Amino acid sequence: MYTGRPEHLHAFNYVGLHRYSLTFCTHHRRHLFVSEPVVTLVLSQISRAAAKQEFAIIAYCFMPDHVHLLVEGRSEASDCKRLIARAKQYSGYEYSKQFRGTLWQRYGFEHVLRDEELTSVVARYILNNPIRAGLVRDLADYPFAGSLVYDLKDLLDGLTSA
Repeated sequence: MYTGRPEHLHAFNYVGLHRYSLTFCTHHRRHLFVSEPVVTLVLSQISRAAAKQEFAIIAYCFMPDHVHLLVEGRSEASDCKRLIARAKQYSGYEYSKQFRGTLWQRYGFEHVLRDEELTSVVARYILNNPIRAGLVRDLADYPFAGSLVYDLKDLLDGLTSA
């Protein structure tokens, strides 16, 4: 995976009712997201940042060395650049306090979803990461993926019929 400095879109301000696919990699691509306490702590801090910036976390998937998020702005003031900064700041700080060490690589990756890109297709892609990586055969067996908006079973049922 490319680990240089990805650029934001220059002609887009990242504020408003938009959807984004985000990926944050761990520092030195260490396998930190393999235990429930770490994932729970990081997810709670990402959720805290999302609430403050008025974003919904439609889908998330913690892979051993990175996390995928599908987020959606819920107000005209929802600021994705601020969400990214705060999510990494809050989770990095709490991780450092509890587990000692650096959590994140400096930069992350974002994709602004176009109107024609279906939320369900992007969610399916994110949630199927553990299956594609050979970590599980059935997503129901993977403890580090889900949604903060939908029940995982309902989300998967909806994705199956989408």
